Amino acid sequence: MSDDLISKVESFKLMLVSHATGSSIDATEFKDLRHELMANPRVAKLLPRFVQVCRSPGEFWSFIKSKFSGTGSYEQRREYLRNEFDPLLTMLETESRTPSDAGITATVKSVNSAYIQETWHKALERRSTDSEGAITAARTLLESVCKHILDAAGTPYDDSADLPKLYSLTAKQLNLSPSQHTEQLFKQVLGGCQTVVEGVGALRNRHSDAHGKGASGTKPAPRHAELAVNLSGTMATFLLQTWEARKK
Repeated sequence: MSDDLISKVESFKLMLVSHATGSSIDATEFKDLRHELMANPRVAKLLPRFVQVCRSPGEFWSFIKSKFSGTGSYEQRREYLRNEFDPLLTMLETESRTPSDAGITATVKSVNSAYIQETWHKALERRSTDSEGAITAARTLLESVCKHILDAAGTPYDDSADLPKLYSLTAKQLNLSPSQHTEQLFKQVLGGCQTVVEGVGALRNRHSDAHGKGASGTKPAPRHAELAVNLSGTMATFLLQTWEARKK
């Protein structure tokens, strides 16, 4: 899916570059491709603003001509378009390198919770462009999944409980707590799951945008955000699939 979108976004970008540097383009092809990209909410959020407002090749030509004119304007236009499309292409390329995204997305879509779906998409969108926001979304995803399962199971919890507490209650409900098993291998694996969840929570407390920072505050790198999102997505999928299996 991401590879197909990358191809379409690249084609649209190249079409605009061609038109911005003096070549004519097919108006129908422009409108069809623009409409398809705009119809995808995740793509539309990262499309350049001028794509959203320019509905025809003529409107785009008027925009780019007024923004860059004179000697050397063609190279300025090329560079501008490359920079404007870079955030969207970076996001799609990151997804393409992470094949587990498709499986996680499918599981999340099967849950009757628009908030959980929105939180997962937010984590994906921010993973390569907003590290702090992505880490916040990663923790929120796990909190929401835990609450979703506890609500469905009728298990009471404190709404202000932190992630480790929510996960502990959820793990017990799903028979995933290390203390509920005697075989060392299961205790070790399930203990690792607990450590992962606690780690995502700690990462959010230290490196997300949920808290203010002092002069010594550090900004997380994109790799930290990718780790947090991938871990939270994997754990969310495991919890949801376990819940569904237990219901059956």
